[in-house]
Amino acid sequence: MSYYIIKRLSYLFLVMLGVSILTFGLSRLTPGDPAELVLATRGVEPTREAISAIRQELGLDVPLPVQYVRWTKKLLQGDLGRSFRTGQPVSREIASRFPATVQLTLAGLLVMLCIAIPTGILAAIFKNTIPDHCSRVFALVGASIPSFWLGLLLITWFAVRIPLFPVMGRGTVRHLVLPALALGVGMSARYARLLRASLLEVLGQDYIRAARARGLREQLVILNNALKNALLPVVTAFGMSLGHLLGGTVIIETIFAWPGVGRFVVEAIFNRDYPVLQGYVLFMAVVFVLLNLAVDLSYRFFDPRIRLEGGQGK
Repeated sequence: MSYYIIKRLSYLFLVMLGVSILTFGLSRLTPGDPAELVLATRGVEPTREAISAIRQELGLDVPLPVQYVRWTKKLLQGDLGRSFRTGQPVSREIASRFPATVQLTLAGLLVMLCIAIPTGILAAIFKNTIPDHCSRVFALVGASIPSFWLGLLLITWFAVRIPLFPVMGRGTVRHLVLPALALGVGMSARYARLLRASLLEVLGQDYIRAARARGLREQLVILNNALKNALLPVVTAFGMSLGHLLGGTVIIETIFAWPGVGRFVVEAIFNRDYPVLQGYVLFMAVVFVLLNLAVDLSYRFFDPRIRLEGGQGK
């Protein structure tokens, strides 16, 4: 397994190289001049001389290959650069906002798990009965409702008409309830149906019939024998969803004014803040690679028969 982990981590360098080139090139294709936006934030008239001075200050007055080489040299030293708008290090800007995104992500995933796992299990056990039909309706409605619309509904009912929770901002646990619900309910609908389909397939296997023939209680058969194997496709999808959520739940963070990474990156896009965009994409590339590795390693826990490729893993 150690060989497999080292092999997967060695791919990280190639991923970072490809992502850095794509991010650097695509960010320069966005319309607008960052120098003019920086001058606007400073309240300075964007004259030709002022724009030229700002471009020189930001290092935008040299050819693109030179800009890329300078950026990669700093990157190899662990420096993601400084934000054009705030002048602060990008790593510090991301680090200051990432905990808020992690908090919202974990809360949304907790809501999702609390709804999806019981719903999926009940729908599979009571196939083609009222619980299964109710889960289908829930999955259809939950998957069809956009997260921003659900967020607005929650604000309307539980913050305006019935003032139980705050509308915006981050502070107490009460601030977290509505955005976590808006984030988790939609995901729970998808995962409930995925778990149902996977569990139905596992329940039809021979070893499940053998466990039932030995007289084991149905609860033990479901929880100890069937559920672990049924969770394999759910874990795979869960790893990808977790990466996307950690990348910043832009819509939810914007609606609830949650001070996370998603809102910060959206502001950077409008401000043509190249260092922030480049640093964010590289950071999330590392997060996705590590999450995918963690998901692959977790397969051994859910199904010991799985062997990871590589001499040490067999």
